[in-house]
Amino acid sequence: MSTTGTTPWHPEIASAIIDELKTKPGALLPILHALQDRFGHIHSDAVALIARALQTTRAEVHGVISFYHHFRTEQPGRHVVEICRAEACQAQGSRALEAHAKSALGIDYAQTSDDRTVTLEPVYCLGNCACGPSVRVGDDIHAFVTPESFDELIDDLKTEQLELK
Repeated sequence: MSTTGTTPWHPEIASAIIDELKTKPGALLPILHALQDRFGHIHSDAVALIARALQTTRAEVHGVISFYHHFRTEQPGRHVVEICRAEACQAQGSRALEAHAKSALGIDYAQTSDDRTVTLEPVYCLGNCACGPSVRVGDDIHAFVTPESFDELIDDLKTEQLELK
């Protein structure tokens, strides 16, 4: 199963990403996506780097980060679990699944479990409408998810394989 692709925050790596993308039209969003893809979140120190490179204010950069729910300002858990909230999935029971997930994990959307294994996020269509409710973990989409199969999925995510030497 896929985990969040994260590299520990490093300002030189961030600066290289920003420099590579800063001349693109509408560069702010591609930069934010690239930084989050690399580091798992938008580090607070990145805001000043971006603002300086794009010759804008830190407030403007922060405003874009806070406007789009996709961007995180804190490191996510090892796995980001997204529950589809689109109408087709709702018609197939995603609201009950959502309530179960929040209760089972003891967290709400945009929060991370105490053991840092799972971050729960809403998503508004996975393109799997005929097979709802659907859940995505990394690049893997799970169809017809029930509370029971959700619990099994979470158990699998929390189980770490040990390598014997």
